[in-house]
Amino acid sequence: MPLDIALPGIALRPVTDTDRPFLKRLYATTRDAELELSGWNEAQRAAFLAMQFDAQQRAYLAYPDAVFLLILRHGEAAGRIYLQHNADTLRVIDLSLLPVHRNQGIGSGVLAAVLALAAREGKTVDMHVERLNRAQALYRRLGFRTAQDKGVYQLLVWDGVRG
Repeated sequence: MPLDIALPGIALRPVTDTDRPFLKRLYATTRDAELELSGWNEAQRAAFLAMQFDAQQRAYLAYPDAVFLLILRHGEAAGRIYLQHNADTLRVIDLSLLPVHRNQGIGSGVLAAVLALAAREGKTVDMHVERLNRAQALYRRLGFRTAQDKGVYQLLVWDGVRG
């Protein structure tokens, strides 16, 4: 399953157990905005984040035929992409970048590699995305369309047709 990233300095490698501290820190950045509104102290936030991270990891590890990859920028961990390989579909389980690496074309480059792989294999690509996720505009530019509205989440699908 080679994903050829066409961005200088960007590479992927399999996640290992030693990446857990980075993955916890990355996960925490995805919850920053809502935790700012919580009114919780640092200990409460840390307990909540640990519980939620562990639950998310268990859920992700339950995906059969999933591949868990770290996104590296010049050799340093910058994010993650988790993919599930199905007969006709590549599912993007998760794509996250540390805030310092967002809006620099890294996510676009990684997704372009996923779409190219899907096209080579004759597959569609899908992902569940929160309705208010700022990356929705990126997904639309890449040709994803809403296949199903699930309330808070939308199922987005790319079938090779630019929208």
